Amino acid sequence: MSCVHSFAPIAAADATRLILGSMPGVASLRAQQYYAHPRNAFWKIIAALLQLDGELEYRQRCAALIEHRIALWDVLRTCTRSGSLDSAIDDTSIVPNDFTSFLRKHAQITRIYFNGAKAEQVYRRYVLPDLPPPLCDIPTERLPSTSPAHASLSFAAKLSRWRAVIE
Repeated sequence: MSCVHSFAPIAAADATRLILGSMPGVASLRAQQYYAHPRNAFWKIIAALLQLDGELEYRQRCAALIEHRIALWDVLRTCTRSGSLDSAIDDTSIVPNDFTSFLRKHAQITRIYFNGAKAEQVYRRYVLPDLPPPLCDIPTERLPSTSPAHASLSFAAKLSRWRAVIE
């Protein structure tokens, strides 16, 4: 088990939507990039939704999110975990990010999307009870995980559900 730390958010002040993961996996931590595992479908889904070239460099993909007023972050600031799986997170080690400050600085966010069940579960348990009104009232929606570990849905099925981010 090792203590892992999330990245800074990718967000501009005018963001209207927030996508939350749980904690970057080993490949992402090594690359210092969100969703760096080559089989994670996140960037492929974003490219399809935003009609981007799938071969854009990481910095260009991040800029495209900002241009489309989409913020990206993780629910967890730090936790202890072995490997990359959400199921390996030691729940007693969870420290969430500061969503009160973030949401106040990004006051135009009107919808929060979770990349998978663990992000939603941790947000509801460790973040939501401490959020003041009206921040606790921002609508949320869980989307299917883009992780290669979540193979029960096809790419097409995931993409269809993820369209909610741009609708």
